[in-house]
Amino acid sequence: MDGSSRKASLVATAAPAESRLHAHAMKAAFLLLWCSGYPAGKLAVLHGGPFTLLFLRFLAAAAIFAALAAFARAAWPGWRALAHSAVVGLLSLALSFGGVYEGLRLGVSTGVSALFIGAVPLATALFASFAGERLGRWQWGGLGLGFVGVLLVLEGRIEAHGASTAGYFACLLGLIGLSLGTLYQKRHSATIDLRIGLAAQHVVAALAMLPLALWVEHFQSDWSPTYVGALAWIVLVNAVGGFALLFALIRRGAATDVAALFYLVPPITAVMGYFVLGERLALSMLPGFALVAFGIWLGTRREAVS
Repeated sequence: MDGSSRKASLVATAAPAESRLHAHAMKAAFLLLWCSGYPAGKLAVLHGGPFTLLFLRFLAAAAIFAALAAFARAAWPGWRALAHSAVVGLLSLALSFGGVYEGLRLGVSTGVSALFIGAVPLATALFASFAGERLGRWQWGGLGLGFVGVLLVLEGRIEAHGASTAGYFACLLGLIGLSLGTLYQKRHSATIDLRIGLAAQHVVAALAMLPLALWVEHFQSDWSPTYVGALAWIVLVNAVGGFALLFALIRRGAATDVAALFYLVPPITAVMGYFVLGERLALSMLPGFALVAFGIWLGTRREAVS
């Protein structure tokens, strides 16, 4: 092999490695940004109504994404593409976050609500299989192991405390919304400019939250420094940064691979809750952490799909 051929071979080998490194960095950043929204959200809900919080979050994020799109002079999509983004906004934003926050209001513990969101990979895989995405038995096994790991991590944190059936049903709706929204985004909204798509999604979600914030909560909030700071974090870091990375990742890979990242949300959130809010973090959770990591590796390997 001459010098030029050897150089070309090295470049060809380095390119996929660099691409994989970039993908792993995006996943790590997404997880940190996404999980940071839980302690911030918990702080904010102590000082205002959940639907009011979500309305303000969605409205502010919509304005930011719209400004970014205008500044970049992004190409305006057709009405069909905007309609698809509207559906994603209703599912992944309004229904998902609205369901989880309403469940918390009705007495569901934070551990149980995290468990519902931790089940997103299984629900997404189930819906994806119905929609024609083939999943191998090892991939199903990895998803199952990840779910068992989530149960172990949250074992000492799940408490009912008189939560109503309606609260659990609300969390279930949140799980269904995020799972279906992930699939729908992958199949129908992959070509629209990311900034315009996110702006449209957040506008629709804000409009969906408006009646609840206005007529149910009467825009309840104390506007304390804690509330304003938590809201700013949720909008700028969690909503803008987290969702931009989420949908960028969805465009790069299979919906099930992306959804499997949600298995890491409860363990990482538990660590954040320990340092930020002083929540319980027992050594008995460590086996669950390890099982979650192994389930992620097993369930998202490319060769697992057969």
